[in-house]
Amino acid sequence: MLGLFGRDVAIDLGTANTLVFVKGQGIVLSEPSVVAIDNKTDKVVAVGSAAKRMLGRTPGNIVAMRPLKDGVIADFEVTEKMLAYFIRKTQPRRRLFRSLVGPRVVVCVPSGVTGVELRAVKEATESAGARQAFTIEEPLAAAIGAGLPVNEAQGSMIVDIGGGTSEVAVISLGGIVTKSSIRIAGDDIDDAIGTYIQKEYKLAIGTQTAEQLKIELGSAFPLAEEESAEIRGRDLVTGLPKTIAITSEEIREAISVPVEAIVAAVRDTLDRTPPELASDIMDRGMILAGGGAMLRHLDERLRRETGIPVHVSDDALMCVAIGSGRSLEELEYYRSALSAG
Repeated sequence: MLGLFGRDVAIDLGTANTLVFVKGQGIVLSEPSVVAIDNKTDKVVAVGSAAKRMLGRTPGNIVAMRPLKDGVIADFEVTEKMLAYFIRKTQPRRRLFRSLVGPRVVVCVPSGVTGVELRAVKEATESAGARQAFTIEEPLAAAIGAGLPVNEAQGSMIVDIGGGTSEVAVISLGGIVTKSSIRIAGDDIDDAIGTYIQKEYKLAIGTQTAEQLKIELGSAFPLAEEESAEIRGRDLVTGLPKTIAITSEEIREAISVPVEAIVAAVRDTLDRTPPELASDIMDRGMILAGGGAMLRHLDERLRRETGIPVHVSDDALMCVAIGSGRSLEELEYYRSALSAG
């Protein structure tokens, strides 16, 4: 009988990367949210890492694209194909054990998602082969993944900074009490670095170079010892390759606007938090999750701005995927956090 049903999976469907959690196994896939399509045949040529390598390098009939923007579906059909690929990849391959009924699937969505966007996620998941689709809001999944007591009558605060969205939420009794969801996150920080260098140095750099600068030199608060690095790009005046040196102070200035927007979202959420829950948060602090949480000294910046203890999750990059997986493994316990399709 077990062979009739597919392995249940939880999917952290991110703007930049998709992580897949299989019930009983943990995270089994982590790949870029990129799909390459052959326009002539409408067939998927590559998904994930293989498709990302094709970005900007494909012939005319093949298009490599990101089907999600700001954490939600921008291209329904391509997202459906991507989901089908990831779901199929997690299922048993041997013919004897191939499932006759699709798996149950939990998909993470931003807390600011609209009804139309939510319906699109569920329909794409079911069309991709799921027998039942659930959605869970990213802050809830991140809080579960970080080990916060989300079902208890006490306030837990999570700040989840992904590629397309930043989610701030105060959680109690299995639900979100107050939240802020802004479509400013890691990708916007990368863009801000690229724009700054183009404006100040008349130099064009790629998104991967901008991301590397964010990792190596980026910070939300002054460093004890400022750093510098050399980067190469295309001179917009001559059109030729050019190398420049850039400092961590410049990168901090470049990313100041998106970082301030994230800090403002945290302050706004705290302003709207009921006093009893705010007291809990003062005692226990807030947790940072997502790839953006790894920006150096972001925790220190938030601590200075809010006066509240700030902790970075041990599994910041995996928090949402781990949390959505736990909600799948303990479906009844976390039933209030899930929305059924």
